[in-house]
Amino acid sequence: MSTETTMSGTLETSFPQAVGRATDAKIFWRLIPIILASLVINQLDKVNVAFAKLQMAPDIGLSNTAYGLGAGIFFIGYCLFEIPSNMLLHKIGARAWITRILLSWGVLSACTMFVAGPTSFYALRFFLGVAEAGFAPGIMLYVSQWFPARTRGRVIAVFMTALPISGVIGSPLSAWLMTSAPTVLPLSGWQWMFLCEGLPAILCGVAFWVLVPDTIDDAAWLDPAEKAALKAEVGGVQAHHSGSFAKGLADPRVWLLCAVYFLFVAALYGVSFWLPTLIKALGFDGIRQIGLMTALPYAAAVVTMLAFAWNSDRTGERRRHLAVAGVIGAIFLILSVLSRASPMWSFAALIAAMAGIVTTIPLFWNLPTAFLKGATAATGFALITSIGNLSGFVAPYLVGVVTDATGSTASGMYVLAAAAIFGVLLVFLVPSRLVNRASSR
Repeated sequence: MSTETTMSGTLETSFPQAVGRATDAKIFWRLIPIILASLVINQLDKVNVAFAKLQMAPDIGLSNTAYGLGAGIFFIGYCLFEIPSNMLLHKIGARAWITRILLSWGVLSACTMFVAGPTSFYALRFFLGVAEAGFAPGIMLYVSQWFPARTRGRVIAVFMTALPISGVIGSPLSAWLMTSAPTVLPLSGWQWMFLCEGLPAILCGVAFWVLVPDTIDDAAWLDPAEKAALKAEVGGVQAHHSGSFAKGLADPRVWLLCAVYFLFVAALYGVSFWLPTLIKALGFDGIRQIGLMTALPYAAAVVTMLAFAWNSDRTGERRRHLAVAGVIGAIFLILSVLSRASPMWSFAALIAAMAGIVTTIPLFWNLPTAFLKGATAATGFALITSIGNLSGFVAPYLVGVVTDATGSTASGMYVLAAAAIFGVLLVFLVPSRLVNRASSR
């Protein structure tokens, strides 16, 4: 074989990979900033009620049980409309449908300022869940159609930093809004907080409509060679239309992942919706101080989840990384209760617990994105988040009931730690061959 032929073959072999790397970077900077901003606002509007509780509960007469029910009822509306929403997203396109989601939840989140008692609180939280249904699995489906498996773990981890970033930014911001409310209108601090934190979702909806293309073919900022290389690696149009909606509902692997996600999300939201209250119970006082302290566990989670995701992509291993994060979260959550006699040690354990628990969420999504595609992925992702997010109703409500019954959140934290451990055990029922091979292709 001649040198010329060898060089030609080398160029032909290496060129698609070079295009792939350049395309990865271009897509990342075009799509991830708006997706990340949307997810940060999403998480902020979902859990800012945890901060509002400190002022809102005495203002409108909410018991711990009533607050836990209202915080969790969001997920009932979310669950009921999750699969229909994601099916519509698959048919209509991500750009139009996610824009609709952002606009409607922004309006309803701001309207939470008008709640006057338990009934109106429950109603607005329910309809906020309806409005937001389909957002997270829709984003996951969209990302799986743009980023190949070899980079997907890191990409998911980057935009999943929205979970802790919303805590790092949102906790001090919520505290500031609640304690620095202007006097131009007769509104309480918590009402100003809901108003000011609902408006960015509306602005983000407009930006999503303007900036985000539906498909690879719609991306005017990719040239034909980049589009061809990208579609070849992620499966292109054939993968986008493969499978069926019914197949996603019938796959037993999807139901196993539903159970895993249910348990990890129970730990996440069970702690998140009660974190300011947990910190206050340690003896720390003042809304601004609690706001700053609430940001620290989320800041630790940013570092932890990126480190775990980088190493998971580097090794191509998925299950053990997820399991280790879950075990860390459970152990330190238990230690945060056992060390309550020493508030600073308890708080330090709470930081480590949140870092582990939050990290389970992006690591989990490496599993379904490894083998679900097209219409099957649309219903599979929606079913996973729908069933999983039911724990977002169960966990906060359970903690509230236990707190009212015992006068302490300790028993509730033990239940959440047990949920994380059971989630870890179920992870190892997912075949490693299925997720690890797909991830390392």
